[in-house]
Amino acid sequence: MLLTAAVLTALWWPRSEVVYRSTAPSSVAYGEDGPHHMGVVHEWTPSGRHSYRMVTGRYPAPSYGHWVDLDTTVAREGVETATWTESGLRLRFRTGHEVFVPARFFLGGR
Repeated sequence: MLLTAAVLTALWWPRSEVVYRSTAPSSVAYGEDGPHHMGVVHEWTPSGRHSYRMVTGRYPAPSYGHWVDLDTTVAREGVETATWTESGLRLRFRTGHEVFVPARFFLGGR
């Protein structure tokens, strides 16, 4: 029983890597200290599950901030551009799809 639990845990335990990063340019100020950052995180398990998330916030490491789940078939093709404006962040993928996150969702912590 313990061996079965260990094998299942190993097969479902996610691994992750940051596949894209962007930092707001100094010309875009949100009225808070320091720049804002965004990372696209790819998570996968040895059993074959894949997911992508966009994390935007004040910290360079994409472990805390505003999370947006991304469609796997779109995100795996890669990011074309990240455009920061005072109203928010627009991420354009190589597939032509876009995601816009209004600034109010990633300001003030989360």
